[in-house]
Amino acid sequence: MKRVQLSEFAKAHGQTKAAQLLGMAQGSLSKAIRTGRDVYVTEHEDGTFTAEELRPFPSQHPKKPEAA
Repeated sequence: MKRVQLSEFAKAHGQTKAAQLLGMAQGSLSKAIRTGRDVYVTEHEDGTFTAEELRPFPSQHPKKPEAA
């Protein structure tokens, strides 16, 4: 298995082909790269690709203290 950042994957395959390989729209892939999302693509032994986004845990925003 090989794992690379989404932007590197798109450079290697072209954005249109990369989006097709991941089963998504090219515009969605472009926006994910442009906004700096932390997405990694894994190439599996059978030639398929999956993508995962790394996000802080918990992914919820911290709660603001209530005003008195």
